Formats: sequence, structure tokens, C-alpha cells
Amino acid sequence: MSTTPPIPPYPRPLSPHLQIYRPQLTSVLSIIHRFTGIGLSVGTIPLVIWLGAIAMGPGAYLTVSLWYASPLGVTMMLGWAFCFYFHLANGIRHLFWDIGWGYELTHVYRSGWLVVASALGLTMFTFWRMVGL
Repeated sequence: MSTTPPIPPYPRPLSPHLQIYRPQLTSVLSIIHRFTGIGLSVGTIPLVIWLGAIAMGPGAYLTVSLWYASPLGVTMMLGWAFCFYFHLANGIRHLFWDIGWGYELTHVYRSGWLVVASALGLTMFTFWRMVGL
């Protein structure tokens, strides 16, 4: 005798997805956290190139430094800085959750906006320090 239930004659309904639910701050921050983790991983490649150029001597270092000082290089470094600051701030937020703090809905939203504000603010500060305004 089989213990498996019979297969219904109709297709099973799919759970609601992006077509039904409006994006919430918590879900958007979770998705951004994952993308910034990927961005940090990809951003280590230029970091390794820069360190390799330092080891190869002044000529290689000058070449890499000039490329990183170009508008595209500055944009890439600022994107990497945003990934770093966002991932760091959201990771600290998760550490507080791990010890049981900040689960109330108002605290979740307040800390979420604090993560966004701190990541943007620290990225702007980094840009200000890089450009020297």
C-alpha cells in the first residue's frame, strides 16, 4: 500500500510573488545586502591589482593609480565604498538582532533607514576625502 497522497487533477497554485506584494524596506534591504556582498567580492579584484602594482614597482603603481583616478575608476571605487559601508552597517544591525535587540517593527524600520543614511553619508564622506573638496 502506498502512503503518498493522490495527485490533484488541477495544477497547484503558486504562492504570490512580486506581482502581488509591494516591496517593503526589510525585503529591499535584504536584497541590497546580498548584492553588496557580491559587489565586495568583485571589488577585491581591483584591490589585488593595486596591491600587485605596489609590489611591482613605481611604474606599475603609477599606471594603476592613473587609471583609478579616472572618472570610471573613481566611480567604481565609490561603488565599492558604498558596498562596504552598507554591508558593514547592515551587518552591525544584524548583530544587534542576534542578541535580541531591535525586533519591534518601529525599531526595524528606524534601523533600516539608519543603515541607508549611514551608508550614503559615509560614501559621500569618502568621496569628499578622495577628491579633496
